[in-house]
Amino acid sequence: MTSRDIYQQILKKQSFLCVGLDPEISKLPASVSGADDPIFEFNRRIIDATHEYTVAYKPNFAFYESYGPAGMAALDRTVRYINKLDTNIFIIADAKRGDIGNTSRMYARAVFGEMPFDAVTVAPYMGEDSVTPFLSYPGKWAVILALTSNRGADDFQYHNDKGQRLFERVLTVTQRWGTTDNLMYVVGATRAEMLADIRKIVPDHFLLVPGVGAQGGSLEEVSHYGMNSRCGLLVNSSRAIIYADSSANFAEVAGKKARDMQQEMAIQLEKKGLKE
Repeated sequence: MTSRDIYQQILKKQSFLCVGLDPEISKLPASVSGADDPIFEFNRRIIDATHEYTVAYKPNFAFYESYGPAGMAALDRTVRYINKLDTNIFIIADAKRGDIGNTSRMYARAVFGEMPFDAVTVAPYMGEDSVTPFLSYPGKWAVILALTSNRGADDFQYHNDKGQRLFERVLTVTQRWGTTDNLMYVVGATRAEMLADIRKIVPDHFLLVPGVGAQGGSLEEVSHYGMNSRCGLLVNSSRAIIYADSSANFAEVAGKKARDMQQEMAIQLEKKGLKE
């Protein structure tokens, strides 16, 4: 999938929403907890209710690996279900990989060779050889961690060395490794004002922006500071959508929350003159 493909879906759906699929057994509604595969059943219902309003899904591997083989089987079923439902939806493996080259090759094989993901989140701090194996798969993406929204981001990411902060060096160096068709960057929504600085370095790359919704990030601010002439944003929301309700109507409520976000996004796209 190219950046143009993603952009076309954004225009078509008037949305740049990415839904995070982060299921926890203890939080699943009673209406699915007794299913043979409760994680997949929960995901399936969420996907059925939200796919009309989304351009991407982002399963976080921790929420599947923690349940062992059954969890990983549910992850595989989930990804294949999305692909069967709509091949134009962008699917991100939120796995935060990053290791020496040979290990990264095995990680890349897992997410791109064995499971039909379109992208994977990658930590760049071991350097180029830890990232390039993910870029060897045509049509697949590495999503580089640049500036995250957690409190601990201050420990390293803002370190200033001779006038350049560490996250700025990450952006400057890593964009040489790939293109705007196989590299995008994670930038937390709770640091929305930093998007202006980030856009000076990577004006044309897509940015994956978590933190809108339950973490308090502002969609309007993210759009103001981060949107480019082809939108260039995938804004992720997880808990605010998938755990919006715990009754038997949880999927219906999730769909409404996704629709509400899509409608807000349509307004921001219109401000930029981005219509199909």
